[in-house]
Amino acid sequence: MTHTPHELAEEFPEHKQKIHDLKSSDAHFARLADEYHKLNREIHRMETRVEPVTDETEERKRLQRVHLKDQIAAYLK
Repeated sequence: MTHTPHELAEEFPEHKQKIHDLKSSDAHFARLADEYHKLNREIHRMETRVEPVTDETEERKRLQRVHLKDQIAAYLK
């Protein structure tokens, strides 16, 4: 299995426990984290050309990931 960059634990290493706790206790955070995880995997497949797409599609997905990451970061503050 290949390593998928940009996992939440890598993006916020100082908040690993908090991420785990919020996934268990906050339904909205859990949904955001799940959506981020799915989108991140999708982008990784695009970047590795397992699922080739247009540059515009890949860029749009990356912007969606940044938006989700920003929402997650706000929770972690």
